Amino acid sequence: MSTLPVYRWRLAPDGYATRRQLRAAGLRPGGQDVAAQLERPRRRRGPLVAYLYRIDRAKPVRPMTPARWAAVAKANAARRVCPECRRDAGYVIPPSLGMCPTCAFPDNNAPEGASWNTSPHTAR
Repeated sequence: MSTLPVYRWRLAPDGYATRRQLRAAGLRPGGQDVAAQLERPRRRRGPLVAYLYRIDRAKPVRPMTPARWAAVAKANAARRVCPECRRDAGYVIPPSLGMCPTCAFPDNNAPEGASWNTSPHTAR
């Protein structure tokens, strides 16, 4: 079993990229194994680790088909519908509540400091 080369933060050689860097360049790992890892030291905890992939082995991102666009739109629409009242909230319902704020707090006693209940720009 071989070990991965480990590089310190910002000292990785050219030709390696993280998943996010590959995606920003329009690439994906394409089934290749992790080629190296990057470590950023922290004071009181273990180091942050980022896995690196070889750019020359990366493949282009697959294009979105109309069917995939439709599936994403359907999934996003489902996140906007309240399971209690079945109404479209007009925004993604917070997973912490699991339902729209109107159904979660029917007597309008929202918890103190609820950012979705008041706006600091309109408070008087």
